[in-house]
Amino acid sequence: MLKVKSFALALGVTWGLVSLALGWAAMFGWGGALVRVYSSLYAGYMPSFVGGIVGGIWGFIYGAIGGFLIARFYNHFNSKTK
Repeated sequence: MLKVKSFALALGVTWGLVSLALGWAAMFGWGGALVRVYSSLYAGYMPSFVGGIVGGIWGFIYGAIGGFLIARFYNHFNSKTK
């Protein structure tokens, strides 16, 4: 059984940090194409200092929602198999 809130926060923080790091790395030419793709989902995400922070915030939100759903589905399906 997964703790839903803990899993959601862990995935949110992880995805937020990845998005932040990618936005900042894109300032130096690494991963710019991926940032452009994500910017179609994350308003304000761009290869810049502030754009990386914006992407980190969006990444946290999407990661937390995804983590919540994954943990809920896991717990639901895990309880059905017992």
